[in-house]
Amino acid sequence: MTSLAVFNSFTNSLEKNGTLMPVLFIGHGSPMNGIEDNEFSNRWKKMAEDIPVPKAVLVVSAHWFTKGTKITAMDFPQTIHDFGGFPQALFDVQYPAPGNPQMAKETIQLIKTTRVEANHDWGLDHGAWTVVRHMYPLANIPVLQLSIDYTKDPQYHYNLGKELFELRKKGVLIIGSGNMVHNLRMVAWDKMNTDNYGFDWAFQMNDTFKTLINDGNHEPLIKYEGFGIVGKLAIPTPEHYLPLLYALSLQNKNDKASFFNDKAVAGSLTMTSVKIG
Repeated sequence: MTSLAVFNSFTNSLEKNGTLMPVLFIGHGSPMNGIEDNEFSNRWKKMAEDIPVPKAVLVVSAHWFTKGTKITAMDFPQTIHDFGGFPQALFDVQYPAPGNPQMAKETIQLIKTTRVEANHDWGLDHGAWTVVRHMYPLANIPVLQLSIDYTKDPQYHYNLGKELFELRKKGVLIIGSGNMVHNLRMVAWDKMNTDNYGFDWAFQMNDTFKTLINDGNHEPLIKYEGFGIVGKLAIPTPEHYLPLLYALSLQNKNDKASFFNDKAVAGSLTMTSVKIG
């Protein structure tokens, strides 16, 4: 099927399918995971095999931090190489998945708490394509991105995420892409290749996150400033953490949470990921 045919097959309004798509939070880590076959990327591939094939994918990426909320609404989003200092092979990657302007329009209509802008300039950044290209290598499923408004607080983002719930009924896979523990200033570069190497505070905070998620206790996760000094080390800036709140906001009372890629990298990062539902 040609790219245009794939796009045309998804231009009609998404219909409810009677089942809920699961929701994922994925620790995306280094952009190199986008081209490497490693334990993390292989688990992303396996996840795609384990869940229903989505009608579309909506990614909330740590790397689209904007004033106001925006959603990609073009026919064919560009592949954005928003990084530097990596091998040319990474910059050569193109992920030609179609977009879905109709789904963008429907998502805008679902969100009542704020005005969402249809965006035609962004595309798929590495928080999206490095993960999704492993999950759906044929690039035959529409992929959209929803930006994170940097002017708003965590509770706002959690509440906004709840408004996306209807998309789960329509076969849309919603992915929050970031990292629970993400402190680039403290990376132990000499330990990049040491398996599951993490500082004590990184493991401590990661375990706290998992316990709260397992208990369905989202309030402390929303008010993460309450974690004190250890929380500040794990979340020095919010952009990689907030996608987790979007994923958690979509959990209903019947959804169980499970973890995968639960490892630390280079001391101050964790790849810990969550499947909801």
